[in-house]
Amino acid sequence: MRNVLAIAALLTLTTAGVANAAQATPAPSETGIHKIRHVIVIMQENRSFDSYFGTYPGADGFPTQNGAFTTCVPDPARKTCVYPFHDPNDKNLGGPHGASNATADIDGGKMDGFVAQAEKGKGACDATLNPNCGGGATDVMGYHDAREIPNYWAYAQNFVLQDHLFEPNASWSLPAHLFMVSEWSAKCSKAGDPMSCINALQNPARPLSPGNKKGKKAVTTPPDYAWTDLTYLLFKNNVSWKYYIQSGTEPDCEDDAADCPPVNQNAKTPGIWNPLPSFDTVKGDGQLPNITDVTNFYKDAKAGTLPAVSWITPSGKNSEHPPSLISDGQAWTTSLINAAMQGPDWDSTAIFLSWDDWGGFYDHVQPPRVDENGYGLRVPGIVISPYAKQGYIDHQTLSHDAYVKFIEDDFLGGQRIDPQTDGRPDPRPDVRENAPQLGNLALDFDFTQPPRPPLVLPIHPPPGPASAPAATPSGLAVRVAYGKVAGSSGS
Repeated sequence: MRNVLAIAALLTLTTAGVANAAQATPAPSETGIHKIRHVIVIMQENRSFDSYFGTYPGADGFPTQNGAFTTCVPDPARKTCVYPFHDPNDKNLGGPHGASNATADIDGGKMDGFVAQAEKGKGACDATLNPNCGGGATDVMGYHDAREIPNYWAYAQNFVLQDHLFEPNASWSLPAHLFMVSEWSAKCSKAGDPMSCINALQNPARPLSPGNKKGKKAVTTPPDYAWTDLTYLLFKNNVSWKYYIQSGTEPDCEDDAADCPPVNQNAKTPGIWNPLPSFDTVKGDGQLPNITDVTNFYKDAKAGTLPAVSWITPSGKNSEHPPSLISDGQAWTTSLINAAMQGPDWDSTAIFLSWDDWGGFYDHVQPPRVDENGYGLRVPGIVISPYAKQGYIDHQTLSHDAYVKFIEDDFLGGQRIDPQTDGRPDPRPDVRENAPQLGNLALDFDFTQPPRPPLVLPIHPPPGPASAPAATPSGLAVRVAYGKVAGSSGS
């Protein structure tokens, strides 16, 4: 723990000028949760909690005994099993992460399907952009710590780490981003008719995309997302919002089961990471200009003109979505957080940083079942705010639904995306924000404390210290035969 504190201290580059500016900013006059006037959701890509924080002190990480990992996931192709191991590689491949893969990975609560799914995925495709492409047999069992992600560990140490945050849906990136803004993933048969929408965990209507050489047809008609999203309530209540997207390419295919060439994305192009242009509510409310390039986030943060609600999504290069580099994603995320911290809105800001799905990487915690859509597997979650508790690990059961709930509680008086009350009925299975399992993000804050100064970190930090345990028991390779485990000496 002292090592983690030390690296956080070393990485803190807050200048006297920034600190003085923060102290000079008048404290908000509101009380409690309403001291937060700016919520920023940063959604990165495809990492499980264990893959980034499985060895974080005090968190619900890899099971261990006597300083050694006790989890070993079967590798049926090699008749062995694979322990978690430190992976120093900046580039990972991960595993398949569609709805069927989530079911197989979880395996009724055994949490033992990850290696087998990665091997099947790798053998079934030839495009690294395919979300069904797996990595090496043990890639999904690798973990990172402060050696590769020192800034993420510094944020966890200095603010709040959530170790039971689950993807809201047990599926891939498009459904995850639909849930992020609307609490549902659906497919609609009649344009403009919310009641024509049906649940679609794996295959909601796809954004525009090119075809491929294997016969996959191009999508030439934009999808129509007719159900209700959060921006509808924000607009009705005069609450400002923006969706900032980085121009570049998408790493995922527009179809979870097809290979594809890179797909361009920008603020004007509907896509798997930019779903709002396809929502009827956004178009009908004249809110399309609120979807804008991420360069405007830096300008808004500097000028003190951030909206009440910001969503930020990266391009493929900075997403951490395999095979994109972890270091590029961490640098991008750090630049966003630094911008928010150095701007005049810092004292009234809450940043929710997470990853949209598990990307096929191992996690040992069985997700709770809330409804037919999830929850999905556990992903990292960090809360960064001048009011966030320091060095706090939140063990509540959470999902990205909690972000929507917090926004609604803060800005909408607790109103929900609820067909019975929001004035725009649709046939969604339930009101996700009201799930009894879902915790309360307000508990991650101490609104009685004075606003804390920024923690401005370097974009390209030096490696942090190693965590423990860092090796499998006695260097053994373990052979598995239909559930029977026997140790044998290995190289």
